[in-house]
Amino acid sequence: MAETHTFSYTLYLGAGPEQVWRALTDAEATGRYWGHRNVSDWQPGSRWEHQRTDGSGVADVIGTVLEARPPRRLVSTWARPDQDPADPAASVVTFDLEPYHELVRLTVTHEKLADAAELAAAAKGWAAVLSNLKTYLETGRPLPHDPWLMP
Repeated sequence: MAETHTFSYTLYLGAGPEQVWRALTDAEATGRYWGHRNVSDWQPGSRWEHQRTDGSGVADVIGTVLEARPPRRLVSTWARPDQDPADPAASVVTFDLEPYHELVRLTVTHEKLADAAELAAAAKGWAAVLSNLKTYLETGRPLPHDPWLMP
């Protein structure tokens, strides 16, 4: 098997575990700060889609929910729409939520990235999304500009 890469990032959010869980799994909430709606019933084995918010219904990422333990842990595969989300080579994203006083420590781990370019793209994308998630949860509104569009 070829060597793969892993991206991991931990941040602290001024919100409760249930609020963070909802922000990760509610289609309307994700649409506000992520620019895509995460659509699923979030049951293990279910499909999830990362759908554009333009009303087209186009999913830019698809996957299978591998584990869901609200409000502590969510694990799913991530694949392009032309890939099989059950393919063992699909990358895997894990959200671990841990209460820390009045905060939540959120660790995002994106595993099985194919190469250094995919790792760099994941790092840039996750930095933008997680910054927007933090702002959204702590202020009630996303950042005024889409951070993933920054050069």
